[in-house]
Amino acid sequence: MTRVKRGTTSAKQRRNILKQVKGYRFGRSTKEIQAQDAIAHAGAHAFAHRRAKKNVFRRLWSVKMNAALRPLGTTYSKFIGALKAKNIIIDRKIMADLAEHNPETFANLVNEVK
Repeated sequence: MTRVKRGTTSAKQRRNILKQVKGYRFGRSTKEIQAQDAIAHAGAHAFAHRRAKKNVFRRLWSVKMNAALRPLGTTYSKFIGALKAKNIIIDRKIMADLAEHNPETFANLVNEVK
C-alpha cells in the first residue's frame, strides 16, 4: 500500500477553522484550539439568542402599543383583554407597527374595540 501524507487535509481543516474566527480578538483568531473553542461557544450563543430574540421583540411590541394606548385612555392589558372578548384576531407585531407608524388607524382600532 502506498504512503499517504495528511498535511494537506490538516492544513485545510485549520484554514477553515481560522477563516470562521476571522475578526475575533487575541488568540482566538490565530490559535487552532482556542479558535475551535470560540466557534463552539459562538454557536451555542447564536442558537440560544435566536430564540431569545423572539421574546425581546414581543416585549418591544407591547411597550410600543402601551405607549400609544395610554393617551387613548386605556392600557395594553385592558386592550388585549377587550380584543379577546370581541374575538378580534390581529397580530401584535402588526398592531405595534400601526401604533408607531399609523396612529390614526390604531386609534380607530382602539375605538372599535372599546
